Amino acid sequence: MKIDNTFGIEAQCRKLITYDSEEALRKALARIHKLYADLPLLHIGCGSNLLFLGNYEGIVLKSDIKGINLLQEDESEVTVEVGAGEVCDDFIAKAIRRGWYGMENLSLIPGQVGAAAVQNIGAYGVEACDVIDEVKGISLKDGAEHRWKRVECKYAYRRSIFKEELWGKYAITQVTFRLSKHFEPKLHYGGLAKAIEQAGLSISTLTAEQLRKVIIGIRHAKLPDPKEQGNAGSFFKNPVVPKEKAEQLLALFPTMPHYPAEEGKVKLAAGWLIEQAGWKGRSLGPAAVHDRQALVLVNKGGATGQDIQRLCEAIKKDVNERFGIALEPEVNFI
Repeated sequence: MKIDNTFGIEAQCRKLITYDSEEALRKALARIHKLYADLPLLHIGCGSNLLFLGNYEGIVLKSDIKGINLLQEDESEVTVEVGAGEVCDDFIAKAIRRGWYGMENLSLIPGQVGAAAVQNIGAYGVEACDVIDEVKGISLKDGAEHRWKRVECKYAYRRSIFKEELWGKYAITQVTFRLSKHFEPKLHYGGLAKAIEQAGLSISTLTAEQLRKVIIGIRHAKLPDPKEQGNAGSFFKNPVVPKEKAEQLLALFPTMPHYPAEEGKVKLAAGWLIEQAGWKGRSLGPAAVHDRQALVLVNKGGATGQDIQRLCEAIKKDVNERFGIALEPEVNFI
């Protein structure tokens, strides 16, 4: 069976099982352990952050758990439990319509809510962990339920406990968000304030819906639609380097974009580094770097996962040779 993935890689698996409830997941797991115990097991959402290097010789589980449930509400905030199979951008749109704020900057990032909690998605100075209160999951080994409060998720830049020590061990089924009922726009990152002004909007009267539309407009202008050209969004993480390394590079490249990170460190723009290394718009066979956003690798048509991987390695090599920085993929290689 063909595995859904936004890169459009023609990868097959032995069996693809979609479930829409925790009960259905547990039944599927019981059947898998009984009939396919000798096969590997992979859990996916929309396949928006995966690169298949070949066929997957095992069972693939796909989440379709839906639902948005208001758990608590007071004058200032709400606590909302969301099914992991909800498309994250759809939930953001619904939240804004209901007057629940905090996720506007994450608009149009592809993927499901469960994947957002695993990946700790982020954009324009906001990360999913800023609004996540709790994550609920089911063990792929025995079907046992587990809940993690935000601090237990060990969130960091594009990292979580689910991407590291718990990778491949749990299926996220619900994510609980704590959202504000008072809109406070976060405009300090990535030229967002300037984009607001260029759109003819006033920062002092900006609404959440207006901010969402501006961000969607920016993403449409820079990023290809996976339905039209296979991609996984940002392929590389923005490197975080010691302050001393950043100062050395700034002495050589004064216009290099850079942003404050954790104490003693600086975040650099991977897209800028890739562009300066000469890769923006270039191809390596059927795999290419997008011509408007160097952070995005695309499938021009018929690319295999190994084609994309070769392009990734060539970019990493050139960036490391020019800047002394080792880029790290954001995408998971399977």
